[in-house]
Amino acid sequence: MSRVRASKHELKRQRDALARFKRYLPTLRLKQQQLQIELRRVEVAIHQVGEEEAELLRGLGSWIELWSEPQPLNAFVTLAEVHEGETSVAGVTLPTVEGFRWQRRTPPPDRTPPWVDEAVVMLERLTELRWRRQVLAEQRSRLADELRLTSQRVNLFEKVKIPEAEEALRIIRIALGDQQAAEVVRAKIAKAKSLERERTA
Repeated sequence: MSRVRASKHELKRQRDALARFKRYLPTLRLKQQQLQIELRRVEVAIHQVGEEEAELLRGLGSWIELWSEPQPLNAFVTLAEVHEGETSVAGVTLPTVEGFRWQRRTPPPDRTPPWVDEAVVMLERLTELRWRRQVLAEQRSRLADELRLTSQRVNLFEKVKIPEAEEALRIIRIALGDQQAAEVVRAKIAKAKSLERERTA
């Protein structure tokens, strides 16, 4: 902490600063809690999407032998558009996925195996899950960055700014008290000298 000037102006400045820090700290703590809750929610969602993707891939294992001949599935389904959006959590803008638009072409039944229809549906679902996981990972990254910054601010206020302001106020009050005591002593000395001069005169 830099050296504090013992003045009434500095006393007011430090009081105002301390009041401001104490008023702002609960808001920061609340933001920190909201970010922690949201980060946990996103991590659960990432886990769920990963589980769903793994389950889908396990389901493919039962009929993967049917893929002995390559099939151009992208000829029957194309991701035309991803409807993306944004949401705000504790002041952090997060990307969202609102939906998907697919362009589908019916596989010709005489030239494609019967399992192609199911494979196309699974390809769509797998693509959607991977897209959602990617967006959730971006949400997690943004939330983690903001949580780190907010936690640093909370620590700065709790461990540095508030204690510094309280210590500055303590030092200023002591110094002002000493100055006031010294002024009283000087006034008494001056009065005593004045009385002494009057008696000798």
